[in-house]
Amino acid sequence: MTDPIADLLTRIRNASRAGHLTVNIPASKTKRTILEVLKTEGYLDKVEDFEDVSGHKNFKVYLRFSQQGRPIIRELTRLSRSGKRVYVGKEEIRKFRGGLGMYVVSTSKGMLTDSQARELGVGGELVCSIF
Repeated sequence: MTDPIADLLTRIRNASRAGHLTVNIPASKTKRTILEVLKTEGYLDKVEDFEDVSGHKNFKVYLRFSQQGRPIIRELTRLSRSGKRVYVGKEEIRKFRGGLGMYVVSTSKGMLTDSQARELGVGGELVCSIF
C-alpha cells in the first residue's frame, strides 16, 4: 500500500456507501488523529482499538447514519498525496462548501479542522475534505 491515508478514506467511503455500520482499518498514529478529528466533528460515532487474530493492531470505526438511514459522510476526498502535496498558508485556508463541510489540515499544532487552523492562525498540508 503506497498511501495509507488514501486507504483509510477509501475504506470509510466504501463502507458508508454500502451501508455498513462498522469498518476495520489497520492502525497507525496518523490514522488515529484523523479518525479523532472526524469523530469530534460528528462524522463518526466511535473508534475502538483491537487486535486481529494475527496480533496486528486495528481500529474498529463505527459510522454514523441519519434517521432515514443515509450516511452522514456524503463526500470524502484525499487532497494532498505523495505525488502532489497541497500546502496552504494561514491566510489561504477557506471554508469548504460554505462551511457545511470541512478540510482536515496537518499543521505544526497537529491535525486540525479548517476552522481550528484559521482560529489558531496556522497553515499546513490539506489532508482531505469531507462533506
